[in-house]
Amino acid sequence: MTSLVNVRNVSKHYSDSNKNQQALSDISFDLKAGQVLGLLGHNGAGKSTLINALLGAHRYEGDIKVNGLHPIDQHAELMQHLAYISDVNVLPEWMSVKQLLKYTSGVHPSFDINKATSVLSNTNIKLNSKISSLSKGMKVQVHLAIVIATDTKVLILDEPTLGLDLLYRDTFYQHLTTWFNAGERCLIIASHEVAEIEHLLTDVLILKQGKCVKKETMENIPQGTLAELFIALQKESI
Repeated sequence: MTSLVNVRNVSKHYSDSNKNQQALSDISFDLKAGQVLGLLGHNGAGKSTLINALLGAHRYEGDIKVNGLHPIDQHAELMQHLAYISDVNVLPEWMSVKQLLKYTSGVHPSFDINKATSVLSNTNIKLNSKISSLSKGMKVQVHLAIVIATDTKVLILDEPTLGLDLLYRDTFYQHLTTWFNAGERCLIIASHEVAEIEHLLTDVLILKQGKCVKKETMENIPQGTLAELFIALQKESI
């Protein structure tokens, strides 16, 4: 099976008059359809730098392919197959939900507005509601509904449930799992809530100070011990 994500020897170095930092150092991994990678690490470990490289947000050393496409050189085509949901709301606050769905339908060639509407019909979100009037949990649900209604092959989640109550978290992961299992897709989940996402993962990549300190399949990690492993690795010197 062809890999959907190929990361080879990726490094990122920041240098200016105030700092000289190696944000990523020689990171490599592959993801095929059906794999869910947990990207773990404390703040400053390199998670955001790696995610931004995958999204084509900055230059890097090494090679990245997402669905066979280069994140920067083939960015427009890539974004038809790659989606990103973070803990920070990026939806246009001045639009209504209905206007947002109509806009997305006009700019994304594979967006199915009927599917998005169907997903939202199972929530208490009204199509005429302004994005600005929605709670954080509702905004996350709208964002996920848009992703579900596209032919996204690779989804990156960056602390997607941060600040949400348990009800919204459960609903989010239920919808996410149903969508994921319905197609040939892979996920990357960056989260501090290790115990919350452990049951979803097939693989884990743990970063510390820009370096990979653990890359393993979940089959080789005893159930319920990932959080303990993560804490132990963070305490070790590198």
